[in-house]
Amino acid sequence: MSRIAAVVLAAGAATRFGSPKQHQLLPRVLERVAASPVDEIVVVEGAYELRGESVAGVRVVHCPDWEVGGGASLRCGLAALAEDVEAAVVILADGPLLAPQAVARVIASWREKGGDVVAASYGGVRGHPVLAARAVWAHVPDEGLRALEPRLVPCDDLGAPGDVDTPEDLASLDG
Repeated sequence: MSRIAAVVLAAGAATRFGSPKQHQLLPRVLERVAASPVDEIVVVEGAYELRGESVAGVRVVHCPDWEVGGGASLRCGLAALAEDVEAAVVILADGPLLAPQAVARVIASWREKGGDVVAASYGGVRGHPVLAARAVWAHVPDEGLRALEPRLVPCDDLGAPGDVDTPEDLASLDG
């Protein structure tokens, strides 16, 4: 069976949050990714060094061009994957409610129906995770996979992964 990796994007400066939100959110996200059917996990760091407990058990790669945009961070993560990885599931480090079942559903849909880009959708709106087949890895633009049209996989019943941009966003999730 084809090998699938997860690339967790955690390179941003978190300016709206006011501090490195990755340190708070990444353990939750990685716990959920680890519960999904991926063969390996790579975390992409950039603005902040990610070490210690928050990334225990996963490979961390540094992206020196993280300021260029999410696409640059994604390209760094994809470049770190082994040649036998056929697709990568892109996960955002600021989505702490990610359902492992959403990752599984997107992967299963890709294995069954194929496609270069396959994304979870919530209420008909594209969301995460997003799977990128190896065929598109060399063509990821600076704005990331959002520039490429995906095939959508409904995940409404699983709940959206969340999007923590501010401390208030985090408080509303924890509250």
